Amino acid sequence: MRVSVSWLREYVDLPDLSAAELERALVDLGIEVESIVDLSTTVTGQLVVGQVLDIEELTGFKKPIRFCRVDVGAANGTGEPQEIVCGARNFAPGDRVVVILPGGVLPGGFAIGARKTYGRNSHGMICSAKELGLGDDHSGILVLPEHLVAAPGDDARPVVGLDDIVVEVEVTPDRGYQMSLRGLARELAHALGLDYSDRGRTPATPGTPTPAYPVEVRDPVGCDRFAARMVRGVDPSAQTPEWMQLRLTVAGIRTISLPVDITNYVMLELGQPMHAFDADRLAGPLVVRRAVAGEKLTTLDGVTRALAPEDMVICDAGLPNPLGGDGDGVPISLAAVMGGETSEVLPSTVNVLFEAAHWDPAMVGRTARRHKLFSEAAKRWERGVDPALPLVALDRAVALLTAYAGGTAGDEVLDINHVAPRTPVTLPVDLPSRRVGVAYPPARVVALLEQIGCTVARGADRLTEDPGEVGVAAGDTDLLSVTPPTWRPDLTDPADLVEEVVRLDGYDKVPSLLPTAPPGRGLTWQQRRNRSVSRALAERGYVEVLAHPFVATDLADQFALPAEDPRRQAVRVANPLSDEEPLLRTTLLGPLLGIVRRNLGRGLRDLALYEIGVVFQPRPGAGSPPTMGVDRRPTDAEFAAADAVVPHQPRHVAVVLTGDIEPAGWWGAGRPASWADAVEAGREVLAAAGIPADRIEVRATEYAPWHPGRCAQLLVDGVVVGHAGELHPAVLANLELPRRTSAMELDLDALPAAPVLPAPGVSGFPPALIDVALVVEDTVPAQQVQQALTEGAGELLESVRLFDVYASEQLGAGRKSLAYKLTFRAPDRTLTVEEAVAARDAAVARATERVGATLRGA
Repeated sequence: MRVSVSWLREYVDLPDLSAAELERALVDLGIEVESIVDLSTTVTGQLVVGQVLDIEELTGFKKPIRFCRVDVGAANGTGEPQEIVCGARNFAPGDRVVVILPGGVLPGGFAIGARKTYGRNSHGMICSAKELGLGDDHSGILVLPEHLVAAPGDDARPVVGLDDIVVEVEVTPDRGYQMSLRGLARELAHALGLDYSDRGRTPATPGTPTPAYPVEVRDPVGCDRFAARMVRGVDPSAQTPEWMQLRLTVAGIRTISLPVDITNYVMLELGQPMHAFDADRLAGPLVVRRAVAGEKLTTLDGVTRALAPEDMVICDAGLPNPLGGDGDGVPISLAAVMGGETSEVLPSTVNVLFEAAHWDPAMVGRTARRHKLFSEAAKRWERGVDPALPLVALDRAVALLTAYAGGTAGDEVLDINHVAPRTPVTLPVDLPSRRVGVAYPPARVVALLEQIGCTVARGADRLTEDPGEVGVAAGDTDLLSVTPPTWRPDLTDPADLVEEVVRLDGYDKVPSLLPTAPPGRGLTWQQRRNRSVSRALAERGYVEVLAHPFVATDLADQFALPAEDPRRQAVRVANPLSDEEPLLRTTLLGPLLGIVRRNLGRGLRDLALYEIGVVFQPRPGAGSPPTMGVDRRPTDAEFAAADAVVPHQPRHVAVVLTGDIEPAGWWGAGRPASWADAVEAGREVLAAAGIPADRIEVRATEYAPWHPGRCAQLLVDGVVVGHAGELHPAVLANLELPRRTSAMELDLDALPAAPVLPAPGVSGFPPALIDVALVVEDTVPAQQVQQALTEGAGELLESVRLFDVYASEQLGAGRKSLAYKLTFRAPDRTLTVEEAVAARDAAVARATERVGATLRGA
């Protein structure tokens, strides 16, 4: 929120403060200050008032150009008129304008000098509001109104408001009252010890038996107060006064028309969002209700929006609803967010109906996010608005409209009020001292709470009035019954009141005593394993990505998961960032493949991506978590009950490959990624996790979303820990991904801890290298053949590696040849040829026995 200090001074008698002092006062109250700008420093040099004496129209150019003579008094040192070339058309001789003389610098570092342009000498510039940083209007130069007292040559800064200080603060979600002049002034009064008169609590015109306009509120939960008042016969040509336009512009709100500008002004002033209807465009009574699925509304921004059943709408009951529902009417406003086109105030409006209501913050927040419509009103409603303001705001808006546009304010006032009274909060008077470690006398606690508007009922026991008392005596259990004010919906628990006591007394009075950190024990073995896996994949050319854990409801169908697949049971987020992705992922592949598709759309073709992250597995029948307050630490039983509801979150690793894994170039042809690379990535992960090769097994399987003929399962000690292979063509078509895209996903938490292995012995004797080519059925996995060779070769076998796979008509249909390189070595001697051949023969014999292998060519 952006406001000027001069506007704040109308609410609280601020002393002369520098920008730094003002910032410190706000920060001490816990208010985040985005910026404080002294507008007088944004324009340097001579910025003066000028009066246009005469204008010469220059012709022969592509656009209209005017050569002006402007009286700037003695500001130019000579008293002679200043000659300035200008292209604007919205001023005439006799108008007073704002002129920056040569040597000055406008906001943005735009330096002004004397130069020849369009065949004439121009000394300075006549400024627009945008050029001065006062707004976005660049359609013409800034013409000063007649009522302003300013002579040619006078400093223009105080005339146009550049002598002010503008403060921009970021308001946290729990302190909506600060999004108004009323709230910020109250805070500054607290910080600086100043008197404060709350304009939001002034007497207002009460509701009358006869309403200002017939209104029916069908949902008192979504709208617990609705007030309205009519002003008839206003001057439709009345303009918004300059002072109001300036304040709205400084706040970042575009001026539209006088009635609409008044609603925005009152919103900034008091914190009560309002809406102005053209009463003559209403066909019947108003109905406040929830929307019906299928209803649509064109809002003031020109967008036609499909409404959801949770949205609150204001309907014109005089218009028949095409969806049926007698008396429901047609939506004309998206309540608390934005009005509709059919009832907006027009330049011809003469009868204005002001509406000020109180809406449910949760409803407004969800509606704004659903429609991606974060209006200034919605920002305030979702943070909480004072339900006592509607009548006060109506009086203020009516007074402003009748003062500047004439008209007659109706005597009838509508006030449908279902606001529930605030529930008192019980606060032990010593709780702030116990929680914070600073002695707060009971009388001080009461005074601070009353200062923010709370009503404090004291208990039967005494409360000291001695400011020198430093706390509550041992055993003193005085209780306070604190009723928060209507403008503080965030005060609901004793902890909230404790925070207010500490904040107003001063955060700087709380000692900063940091506990001694215990000695670290380093990373856990799981953390070390995860880092090793990540490093191993990165070293092999994979690029790590971090995906959002949210997925769409139809992802399981796109993956063609069986009905009984547990991955179909996903956790639904109560308040998702996007209604299109309301579920938490049960596999890493969904979001990871989305990243692949996005990169492909940006022109990348060869991708090898990986992610290490958690998946979310719901606990069926776990029930709801227990309700835990903030007044005490939860018990172990409450922690356990809450943890039992939290989804199981194992950590997975997944990779996706598409395109070439080995690029082509002058050195030769490239190699496209295949299912074998995905399987090898799984092996690399297991190796990086410290799992010995003899405990790893790879088997062919069928598992969605992989291709049934090109899918492998990875096992450790006989337990399936992951899958790898080529993705199913139907899945690739659903996700619009290239053919042959392959993937691997593995459950890291399912892996056992890496065993402690002795250091390998290094033999100084030469190896014996023997190649064998075995012919087997093409359904036999190479892993089984390799295991058989390893078992048969015995202790002399140092390593075995598959280096060729071959199939041809000579081998016969359904058969393949697997060629392995066997390395034999003894630790204490050089092997003889006979020993190496005997070990090879034993290995081949075991492969023959185990998988029916025969030596190729034998």
